[in-house]
Amino acid sequence: MLNIVLFGPPGAGKGTQSQKLIARYNLVHLSTGDLLRSQIAQGTELGLHAKKLMDEGLLVPDEVVIGMIETQLAGNTDAAGFIFDGFPRTVPQAASLDELTQRYDTGVSCMIALEVAEEELVKRLLERGKTSGRPDDQDEAKIRKRVSVYNNETAQVASYYAGQGKFHGLNGIGAIDDIFSQICRIIDANQPVAPVSGGLAADEVKA
Repeated sequence: MLNIVLFGPPGAGKGTQSQKLIARYNLVHLSTGDLLRSQIAQGTELGLHAKKLMDEGLLVPDEVVIGMIETQLAGNTDAAGFIFDGFPRTVPQAASLDELTQRYDTGVSCMIALEVAEEELVKRLLERGKTSGRPDDQDEAKIRKRVSVYNNETAQVASYYAGQGKFHGLNGIGAIDDIFSQICRIIDANQPVAPVSGGLAADEVKA
């Protein structure tokens, strides 16, 4: 499987790039934000609890997020791969994702981080808030808190993947198609190698 972690602070453009990557590589999109918002729309107990945390710019507990991700992995074992958008958001989540993917004989192929300055993020999210209807996109103080949470906690995940040689950072400011092309070059250079079936006979190897 081709499994991509697409990383970056709120407003970095992960959602936009995810849709383009899904179409190109035929991946299953796993966005914890979308999964949680679906629960909120349904008015479930999980959704109500998640809404309170998200409105305050806080992270949802690991056990809740990891449980949702495992359910998605189990239901898509024949997929070409996954794109993880907004997950993992902490080092423990990253370690749990490694454990989960190993159970399904796969792993994270690469982690790509879209890097955008805070003032640009605030500008983008306030603009998005005019149409998204999300309260956490309409309050500058909450936006800055979300970015702060990312910088203080989530950005540490980059170091985790750098230690595995899987981290790739790139500038998230520019034309959407230009950024997409850069992401594709990284992915194409990190495609998983399919195992060779059968192999060569000993005399063929010596020939």
